[in-house]
Amino acid sequence: MAIWKPINPTTSDVDELVRVGQTVHDPSLDEGADVFLERVQLFPQGCMVLVEDGHIVGYAISHPILRDCPPALNTKLGAVPTNADEYYIHDIAILPEFRGKGHAAECIDKILRVADQYPTTSLISVYGTASFWGRYGFAPVPLLEGHLAKKLASYGEDAQYLRRQNKECSR
Repeated sequence: MAIWKPINPTTSDVDELVRVGQTVHDPSLDEGADVFLERVQLFPQGCMVLVEDGHIVGYAISHPILRDCPPALNTKLGAVPTNADEYYIHDIAILPEFRGKGHAAECIDKILRVADQYPTTSLISVYGTASFWGRYGFAPVPLLEGHLAKKLASYGEDAQYLRRQNKECSR
């Protein structure tokens, strides 16, 4: 039975994240181990792995950002902004054979509990998953311009920037 656990920020765990990401994602969306490791170290409470029989079969990476300033693909953050005003779900990846079993919903529920500290949560939807995210209150952000439109374009033609209002924001 697969369970979600905190990520151990070791090279072997991070190498497993890269392996899962390379299996799940188009090569144009690949990210390096150094990017994963930095995000796990900067905001561990927003990162977790799906483990079955001691093997990582999925992961989630999320962290605070400045509103409308998601990180570019395969780039380090440097730091989590002290004045972050939005939560960002960077990636949830689950190996195909573990999908359809409720793991994504369980993960998203956990992430959104962390995200409730911020007024909104955003993400970039790829592979036509916007309707999936709509179940969790995410909707497309209209009229993207400038730097945000350029970042979005790097994720592919079907990429959409989505946002939801968080329910329990304490800010």
